[in-house]
Amino acid sequence: MQVDTELYSEEQSETLYERKTFTVDKGQEPFRIDKWIQMHIEGATRNKVQQGIAAGFLTVNGKSVKSNYKIRPGDEIVLMSLINPDRTILKEENIPLNIVYEDDAIMVINKPANMVVHPGVGNFSGTLLNGIAYYLKQSNPTLDEEILPRFGLVHRIDKNTTGLIVVAKTGESAAHLAKQFFNHTVKRNYMALAWGNIESEEGTIVAHIARHKQNRKVFDAYPEGEIGKHAITHYKVVERLNYVTLVECILETGRTHQIRVHMKHIGHTLFNDWEYGGDRILKGTIYTKYKQFVENCFSACARCALHAKTLGFIHPTTEKEMFFESPIPPDMEAMLTKWRTYSNSRPAEDNS
Repeated sequence: MQVDTELYSEEQSETLYERKTFTVDKGQEPFRIDKWIQMHIEGATRNKVQQGIAAGFLTVNGKSVKSNYKIRPGDEIVLMSLINPDRTILKEENIPLNIVYEDDAIMVINKPANMVVHPGVGNFSGTLLNGIAYYLKQSNPTLDEEILPRFGLVHRIDKNTTGLIVVAKTGESAAHLAKQFFNHTVKRNYMALAWGNIESEEGTIVAHIARHKQNRKVFDAYPEGEIGKHAITHYKVVERLNYVTLVECILETGRTHQIRVHMKHIGHTLFNDWEYGGDRILKGTIYTKYKQFVENCFSACARCALHAKTLGFIHPTTEKEMFFESPIPPDMEAMLTKWRTYSNSRPAEDNS
C-alpha cells in the first residue's frame, strides 16, 4: 500500500485539513472500506470513519462511496481529515457575529479586528469559533464536533486581519468547501497598505513560505524553494499615496501570513505590521511633523493594514458560484483618509 500525506497545518496554511491518499495493493481482497480505513488510521473509530464517509470526506477514484463499499486492488482512496483538533472542550460563548449571508448549508461572516479565529494556546475563549459554536447550537442543541468538526470552520485569517470567512453548517458542506480550499479554487482578494511606492502597477510574487530560521513565531520567504510550502500572490496597485501604496492582493495559495511575508520579501512591508517591522517609519524623511503624522496613522488603524475584501466559491449544495464583498473597515479607511490628505499636500516623489 502506498500512502501520501499532504499536510496543511495551522503553521503552514490557512486551511485546517490534511489529505491522505492511499493506493490499494494488487493482492488486496475485497474488504469494506470503513473497516479498512479504521485499520490504517491510528486512533480512528468505526463510527467516526462512517460519519466522515457519509459527510463526503472520503472518495475512491474521485467519487464518493458508501461505508459498505468493497475496496479493490489499485483503488485510489483520498481522505480529508481535520488536523490538530483542540484537546479542550470548546466553550460556547454568546459573541456577536456579523453574518453577511446564511442558508441551510453555509454562512459567511465578516470578522472584526483583534479577534482570533479559533482557540489555541493563550486564546481558549473569545474566539470566532466560540461564537460560532454558540450560534449554531441555538438551533441545533445536539450539534457537536463529532458531527461537524470545528463547527464548520474550514479556513482562517489572522487575528488582526478583518474580512470574510465562510463557515459550513453541515459535514457535507464542510467536505465540499475543504476540497475547494485544497484545490486552490476559492477566490480571495485582500486590500493592503504597504510601505513604499511599488514600482510596477501589478505583479506576481512566487516564493516558498516556512517558519523563520531564527524567530519561530514568524515566517519567511524562500525564493529558491529549498524549504517551506509553495506560495503565489498576485498584486495590483490601487492607489499611490506618496510613501505608502494601497494594493489589492489575490491569493493563488493560502499559507499563513502569506501576503505579509510576500510583501516584505519584495521590500514593501505592510503598514503597522508589528510582527514584520511595519510599525516603524520605513519610508520618508524622519522629522518631527512627519513622525507625528505617521504615529497618528498608527493610532487610527492600530493593527496590520490588511482586509479580506472578497470571497468567492462554489456553493456546496446548489453548485452555483457565490461571491461576497466586504468594504474596507472604518479604522483602515480613517488611516487611508489621513494618507490621502497628506499625499495631496505634497508633490509626487519616488519612494520605492
